[in-house]
Amino acid sequence: TLGDAAAAALHVTYQTGHVALHRRAHLQPGETLLVHAGAGGVGSAAIQLGLAAGARVVATAGGAEKVQVCRDLGAELVIDYRAGDFVDAVKEFTDGRGADVIYDPVGGSAFDISLRCVAPEGRLIPMGFASGTIPQIPANILLVKNVTVIGFYYGYWNGWGGKGEPSPKEAAALAKRRAMVADAQKQLMRWFTEGKLKATVAGSFDLGDWVEAFKLIEQRTVVGKAVLVP
Repeated sequence: TLGDAAAAALHVTYQTGHVALHRRAHLQPGETLLVHAGAGGVGSAAIQLGLAAGARVVATAGGAEKVQVCRDLGAELVIDYRAGDFVDAVKEFTDGRGADVIYDPVGGSAFDISLRCVAPEGRLIPMGFASGTIPQIPANILLVKNVTVIGFYYGYWNGWGGKGEPSPKEAAALAKRRAMVADAQKQLMRWFTEGKLKATVAGSFDLGDWVEAFKLIEQRTVVGKAVLVP
């Protein structure tokens, strides 16, 4: 049974992760996926989605409690970024190769350092900038390591924020993207019923307490997804 709060948490966050990892990055079984901020809503979803797809998952998190959350979700290796650099640990885990796919909702220095442990022909997905800093990408590293940086905006796949009526061609393309999102949701529900996914809900807040919920997110004390309930 999927409760209201879990359903809300499973919807956008997990759809985002599924389409980004599978449709855009083409994550393959056996590849190594590095997930930053693994105990957050976006990160906890990515860990589970990577495991469900047969990838080996490495996660970073801040502090012992969040490290344990990532372990409980099934990550093979969890690195406390407060304790030091994660590059050596990722390279050791991958026998020096580096991570094939890096899922980064943090940005800033996390993205910059990730360039030092991404595998040749690896893919980096910037999913947000929780650090407050948008990284500037050195093209020479992308060239030398044949690295791909993959942009992904979930709203584009759903037609959010469009200006005016789309042309027939644009409408047809949007219909195809929406169909892909619908297919992704069906896969998510299959994995949920098989026990491969568990929506991680940090807490349910009354709609009137939205300020408190956002403060907890800003303070990085939220584990999983904070859900507002009308």
